[in-house]
Amino acid sequence: MTDSTDQIQLAIFDWAGTTIDFGSCAPAAAFRKVFAAHGVEASDHAARAPMGLNKREHLVRMLQTETIAQQWLAANGKAWTEDDVSRLYEEFIPYQLQAIEESSKLVPGLNEVVQHLRQHNIRIGGTTGYFKAAAEATAAAAREQGFVPDANICADDVPEGRPAPWMIYEVMKQLTIYPARCVVKIGDTVADIEAGHNAGCWTVGVCDSSSSTGLSYEDFQQQTAAEQQERIASTMRVFKDVGSHFTIGSLEELPVVIQKINQRMAQGERP
Repeated sequence: MTDSTDQIQLAIFDWAGTTIDFGSCAPAAAFRKVFAAHGVEASDHAARAPMGLNKREHLVRMLQTETIAQQWLAANGKAWTEDDVSRLYEEFIPYQLQAIEESSKLVPGLNEVVQHLRQHNIRIGGTTGYFKAAAEATAAAAREQGFVPDANICADDVPEGRPAPWMIYEVMKQLTIYPARCVVKIGDTVADIEAGHNAGCWTVGVCDSSSSTGLSYEDFQQQTAAEQQERIASTMRVFKDVGSHFTIGSLEELPVVIQKINQRMAQGERP
């Protein structure tokens, strides 16, 4: 499907932290557990900071931080190596799959937003930094709750995961939708926004369910309204600092944002 008019034709969503698993709790928990098994206490911030990358690269980024590198040296008697990364990745897989089983609820409002987009002839894509088995488990959990994208790509399907644009391009290819200005990338991490920019499409950062905000839905609801707004504002600043075209407090705001994008494109603006 192609269309010469300047309208959004395709919305590509991230998975954990954007469409499912409010707060991206599953991967954060899995990263902390795999490091704990090797005598390293990774903070929640350390586990979340590289979120959005493919999971092997995520492990490398964590190991490269001074705090974790020092703990690894103290606990294991030597600096980490690529062999250690490979072993950590293999051990990480079952932790991740177990965490997905425990954190697989759709983000509130997702199905209603997707229904609205489909009513406006917008196709739906999904991309994730998860490896194949984790991506399939996540998609299966979402399917049981009524969310099935038209195309779904994970980091294992492309030469390089985010922030490279290949997952976005693969979704566009599968759905035969171009140019990139007719595509909007919605995500909850810096890597999502960077991938969108690299692909040449519009970008939207979602804040309340974001890994940067870092709270499960239940924990977020227990915050006061002022505390919620403070956390959302902090995450918005993160997205704006990396050039996100739009930031939204919650996913329910997306249809209005797409209307704004269409209006701006009608006036000749490009991402």
